[in-house]
Amino acid sequence: MVLTRNYKFRLYPNVIQEKKLQNNLAVCRWIYNHFVDLTQNGFITRNDCNYILTEIKQQESWLYQYHSKMLQSVSAQINGAQKALIEKSKQRHKTGSLRFCKYHDYRTFTYSQSGFKLERKGTTDLLYLSKIGDMEIRHHREIPYNANIKQVIVTKSKSGKWFACVTVDITEPLIGIPKISFKNSVGIDVGIKSFVHDSNGFQTPNPKNLQKMLKPLKRIQRKVSRRKKGSNNRLKAVLHMQRIHEKIANMRKDFQHKISTQYAKNNDVVFVEKLQLTNMVKNHRLAQSIADASWGAFIQKLEYKCKMLVKVDPRNTTIDCSRCGNKVPKSLAVRTHRCNVCNLVLDRDHNASLNILNRGLNMSTGVDYKLPQELREVTLAESAMHSMKQEEATQLVGW
Repeated sequence: MVLTRNYKFRLYPNVIQEKKLQNNLAVCRWIYNHFVDLTQNGFITRNDCNYILTEIKQQESWLYQYHSKMLQSVSAQINGAQKALIEKSKQRHKTGSLRFCKYHDYRTFTYSQSGFKLERKGTTDLLYLSKIGDMEIRHHREIPYNANIKQVIVTKSKSGKWFACVTVDITEPLIGIPKISFKNSVGIDVGIKSFVHDSNGFQTPNPKNLQKMLKPLKRIQRKVSRRKKGSNNRLKAVLHMQRIHEKIANMRKDFQHKISTQYAKNNDVVFVEKLQLTNMVKNHRLAQSIADASWGAFIQKLEYKCKMLVKVDPRNTTIDCSRCGNKVPKSLAVRTHRCNVCNLVLDRDHNASLNILNRGLNMSTGVDYKLPQELREVTLAESAMHSMKQEEATQLVGW
């Protein structure tokens, strides 16, 4: 079995190498905009782009100073962008034509198949790129010895840092389909006050990364607005602002990776709500807090880490009583669930997580992730929870 994995490392080029990297971005952007101009007259294939690129190189001999595979990767980029627009139009989205890329918006170029090499000289790890040379790379994670490096994607962040994303193919023995037990499952309710409240009763406070950095962010934004447009002082202020935004994003990613890894290791099945985040951020009072929590990115991390992730219908998960099913309407200000039928009293987020767990266990249709037939036989033979009634499922979590 061949697995494809990406490893992201920090690059530390010297002054000359950084200038060459920036030239690579400028050349790829120039070719990209040239192809975008040609797409105004209709769809052009990847082969057509490569033929056009050959003609351009014959006319502009200075293009031979750059790696050929890097220039050809722009053709694949244009082809993928055109196909994405076609798919969007088929889904009845309003789409226009491809747009030209500005100088500061083009931040990535790719070395595919050849022109790169990872090596170690003494205690220093180096990345060799054709036409650029050896650059120091912070090799903080070991790549497996049997990995086959397919391509290297070099990216420049908005704060001016350089990164290399190494794509490798790893050959691993096929160990069969993993067994999944529904006994080892958990329901997760995401929120603003508590970032995560699960059906086992554990809750994780919301770190509120944006609010922690809001004071320095406001200060630097005022400084940017006072600087004259086009001046070097404004560019310095913008760079400082981008570094603060990058710090906030890194804090958010670090927190979400730790929480998602914890749930993926301790549970076979994770049930979450299928949230419509686009509609939720239309509430202007909560939009900033919802965007700061970044529930979509958290669920995405759970999706590729967990053995099985199931998204359930979110309707009435907060209103329904997890013990008897009675509807108990409540506003956002009411943080405690009190049922007047079965006298159940508990935190509203805990009640919602239990409803998510029960709904996921009893759900037979409408599941985003469908089990393969072989895996279905294994799980059904191991546990009959897929056909349990509501009362039997609630006994699983101690009610």
